[in-house]
Amino acid sequence: MDWPGFWIFTGLFLAIFYAWADSSVYNSLYISTDMPHRVAMALQIVTMMVIAAAITDVGGKGWVYFALGYALNRALTAYLYWRARCVDSAGNELAQEQGRNFFVLAGLFAVSAFLPKPHAYWVFGAGVVAIQLQYMLPRVGTLRFERFVPSLGHISKRFGLLMLILLGEGFFKLVLTLADKGIYKVGAGTLFNVTMGGLSLFALAWIYFDSVGNAKPKSRHVDVLVGYWLGHIAILWSAVAISVALAGEVYVGLQEPYPEGYGALGSVGLAVFLAALWTLQRMVANDDANCHYHSTGLRVFGIFMALVLLAVHPFVPSIFGNALWGLALFSQIVVPIYRAVRSIGTADGH
Repeated sequence: MDWPGFWIFTGLFLAIFYAWADSSVYNSLYISTDMPHRVAMALQIVTMMVIAAAITDVGGKGWVYFALGYALNRALTAYLYWRARCVDSAGNELAQEQGRNFFVLAGLFAVSAFLPKPHAYWVFGAGVVAIQLQYMLPRVGTLRFERFVPSLGHISKRFGLLMLILLGEGFFKLVLTLADKGIYKVGAGTLFNVTMGGLSLFALAWIYFDSVGNAKPKSRHVDVLVGYWLGHIAILWSAVAISVALAGEVYVGLQEPYPEGYGALGSVGLAVFLAALWTLQRMVANDDANCHYHSTGLRVFGIFMALVLLAVHPFVPSIFGNALWGLALFSQIVVPIYRAVRSIGTADGH
């Protein structure tokens, strides 16, 4: 829970997100079920096993395994695109360009495995940035190909599934932290805090799927697609940050201040979550009533309360901090329900 740890976490999140996202984009563009495709996908799963196992020592001897595993993962993505160029005459140039790009990136990541530190990290980081740029750079990015735009229904469902997985990791983190400490050793206050953490994770899923989850972008315009993509990177990052931060509930009772590092991460995470949610609402096809229930003012109120919590949590008992957290988060559920019920009553003449 320090600044270096925060940036390492963010960098690793982005790197692994792109490994997942690139695979999702490919599978929304091309449908393949033959044996070479299945073998390539199986090998990609193995590379992710190596990457995950190396993370705990990524700043030490695990770096070589992490970087080489990532390089092979990118090379397999390049191979899949390279195959597609032979069977998709309409998208031949797209597949060929994507295959070339990912082969070059794979080489860059492989080189970073053997460079001295911190140069290795800078080269690897540049490669991660290049993944994004090779899609979105004007005139040369692959977004210029009409054929590139993936199946929006497929992508929206994959984002929804990933959100559930990341929030599920939050439940797992809470349970593991409580089990490691010993559930029989903690008091009623800590158990109350853990309950609050579990309900908060459920609430995050509720408001995401109530507002934007599984909703397609409202158009195929590049600006909308880019905003939808970047908004999901932010909201998924914040979901992981909140999931980690809520583990701090296990370390305190009702009277002690919330652990400072966990509190800061959770407060910033909630503010980013709500800001990204507000942005995404403007990018997706939604009805006017839903936008009214989940209004801009409501999102701004939640963000404001999260920032207030960021400022005061080291100085107040955790019961007060949890109350502010609950006001910021659960207002995003209670207010839309109240507005919907009132709207129904008005329509019925009551």
